[in-house]
Amino acid sequence: MEVHRIEVEITDINDNAPSFKEIELEERISELTAPGSRFPLAEAHDPDVGSNSLQRYELSGDEHFSLAVQAGPGGEERPELVLAKALDREEAAFHEVVLRASDGGEPARTGTARIRVAVLDANDNAPVFGQAEYTVRVAEDVPVGSVLVTLTATDADAGMNGHVKYSLKKITEKASQMFELDSETGAITLVRSLDFEEGDSYELEVQARDGGELFDTAKVAITVTDVNDNAPELTVSSALSAISEDAPPGTVVALVHVQDRDSGANGEVRCSLAERLPFRLERSFDNYYRVVTARELDREEVSEYNVTVRAADGGSPALWSSAVLALRVLDVNDNAPVFAEARYSARLPENNAAGALVLTVRAADADWGQNARVRYRLSEGRVRGAPLSSYVSVQAETGALYALRSFDYEEVREVGLWVRAEDGGAPALSSNVSVRLVIVDENDNAPQVLYPPSAPAAGAGWSGVELAPRSAEPGALVAKVVAVDADAGQNAWLSYELAKATEPGLFRVGLHSGEVRTARFPLARDAARQSLVVVVKDHGRPALSATATLTVVLAESVAELLSELGSAAAAAPGEPAGSLTRWLVVAVAAVSCLFLAFLLLLLALRLRRWRRSQLLAAGSGALRGVPASHFVGIDGVRAFLRSYSHEVSLTADSRKSQLRLSGGSCCDTLPARPPPGEPAPLLGEDPAAAPVSSSGRTCSAALPSAASLPFPPRVLSPA
Repeated sequence: MEVHRIEVEITDINDNAPSFKEIELEERISELTAPGSRFPLAEAHDPDVGSNSLQRYELSGDEHFSLAVQAGPGGEERPELVLAKALDREEAAFHEVVLRASDGGEPARTGTARIRVAVLDANDNAPVFGQAEYTVRVAEDVPVGSVLVTLTATDADAGMNGHVKYSLKKITEKASQMFELDSETGAITLVRSLDFEEGDSYELEVQARDGGELFDTAKVAITVTDVNDNAPELTVSSALSAISEDAPPGTVVALVHVQDRDSGANGEVRCSLAERLPFRLERSFDNYYRVVTARELDREEVSEYNVTVRAADGGSPALWSSAVLALRVLDVNDNAPVFAEARYSARLPENNAAGALVLTVRAADADWGQNARVRYRLSEGRVRGAPLSSYVSVQAETGALYALRSFDYEEVREVGLWVRAEDGGAPALSSNVSVRLVIVDENDNAPQVLYPPSAPAAGAGWSGVELAPRSAEPGALVAKVVAVDADAGQNAWLSYELAKATEPGLFRVGLHSGEVRTARFPLARDAARQSLVVVVKDHGRPALSATATLTVVLAESVAELLSELGSAAAAAPGEPAGSLTRWLVVAVAAVSCLFLAFLLLLLALRLRRWRRSQLLAAGSGALRGVPASHFVGIDGVRAFLRSYSHEVSLTADSRKSQLRLSGGSCCDTLPARPPPGEPAPLLGEDPAAAPVSSSGRTCSAALPSAASLPFPPRVLSPA
């Protein structure tokens, strides 16, 4: 066996292309970087060998960059990016070049990497205003808050280097109070009203500065233009208040001075008289005028003149002002005051404040001076027994009528009075006018619940106990809430609403009647004691209300009612245990004692009558037969028990009870008078007995009526 060494040489072929570790590269270079600066780039890798391995690098895509290849310690080639031309971020913020690596195979294989060069900004540009000088013309009536002009400065840099802020570099103190500059937007805003008459021009110097302390300045010239915003000022220097009717024509009545603060045509003033009156206007000198009479005056035709002097400027539209000269013509007192209206009436809401103005009566007198001075006073009168002057007063000079006290509609609904107007002549003349004051009702009274009655405890509201049988059909009347309102009209319209109920849906309340009725059949699961809260509202604005609390007991007898109320009272917090029950026991015991006393009295009277009849029979020798029906024995007592009835009315929270005996039932027990033709009863005949009705039943006046009970009367008779 022989061993031979065999060497196999594997010849490389170009089956691998050069590749970069990352095909997307990014470089960040400042725009101030000097040309010739070098930046190392990532190398490409080719697993082939020999001529098939990586041989060269190439760069393409931008003239600002070139490629340099440096030899490494191991002979490998290292590419470098060379800045060939200065960068300017304002021209191009990004540059993209392609780095290509090639091997020496046939055919050659290549690999590429894209290089994105971001140019970093430098503060090499100062802000620049769009104009070196801004000229603004603004009317003096421009509203406060208006933007007069917006200055704009641009900076080619980016970021903080390109962020521009504005400031006032040079400004007068007066202008600083008129204008405000927005540091971010460059807007100049008016913060105070302009006035052409106070200042017609302003100059400002505005500086724009970027984040790198580079700046630019601009001048702002604001010119205020005049507008016709000042009306002529008309001053009456002197004037007569009265003139005799025999004054000659040309008599001076008044001197007038006019002026206008505006300029140009806006300040030119023309004066005239507004109406056709026996007066004319004469110009004395520069802006001074006099008003004189044009003819003789006649007081019988006109007793008083109001001469209106009108001054208008030349603006467009024109502004004007006027002054009224009141001129009276002297005369004798031959005219009585005349009221402006034949009669006065006023509506005064009740609960008015004392001293409130009700109305003003006015009377005019055609005379002049003291003869035309009118004074007012009230004529004598009384209201509800009190002097009229204690209710109202009139101001003597103005005729203003004041209320001296607060009126209540429920007490006084209307007040009639007379006001007299007298002039100052001698003798004085006067006239009267009637004044009718109607008091208007306000919703100042809350509804008052009459039934159920109020609970005696303070703040306990309204309370009542009603009895409703469990067999009641839907719509059966259980109770009725009765309320009144002292107000009138809409304020007294009442509506009823069920606000709260132990068992919702069992009862309903009539909206306008207040009747509480069953809404459905009572069920066995319904609680025996039902609490209802009824809200009574009026229709005032705002509406006032009151509440009534009803306790409805679902029971078929008074015994069930008393048992239920006794249990409720014992369980009520804060109430003495068994208090209501003790009172009920006392009431029943009292009735029982009264009943036993009545039986004893009845037996005593019958025994006395029987003994008297025995004595009379022994004396006369003959015994008058007495019918057995006139003797009350066991059957009579049983009949009396059957006809005896009572009722109990109480409220659960008052702990009081009232026992009522039915008068009709008591009267049915024994006849008040025997039928005709029959012997007199054993009890005898009482001439003072109560009268007998047509049915033979005696009605006791001491017994309370059924209407006074808080729930419908029910009669319980023993079986």
